[in-house]
Amino acid sequence: MNLNITGHHVEVTPAIHDYATGKLDRVIRHFDHVTSVHVILSVEKLRQKAEITLHVKGKDIYADATNDDLYAAIDAVVDKLDRQVLRHKERITEHARDKHHPVE
Repeated sequence: MNLNITGHHVEVTPAIHDYATGKLDRVIRHFDHVTSVHVILSVEKLRQKAEITLHVKGKDIYADATNDDLYAAIDAVVDKLDRQVLRHKERITEHARDKHHPVE
């Protein structure tokens, strides 16, 4: 898996990098087919924004969140992304199950 963390108008310190990586481990643990992750952390006046694009086979999953605190924004965006990944995984397994057991 390829992980890319960039900052716009903010320096990505080792602490922020480790925090974001640790939070993303939870999402990746739920779904093994992640090929790459791109995280963009930005600051616009007093708003801190975190955006994550997760590349999986056949789809890109995107989530973003803003907050006054960058760590809280990372928490919020990872929660959103986790829900989307679980929903995507559920759809894939339902689709595969429907192939093997056709409805009569």
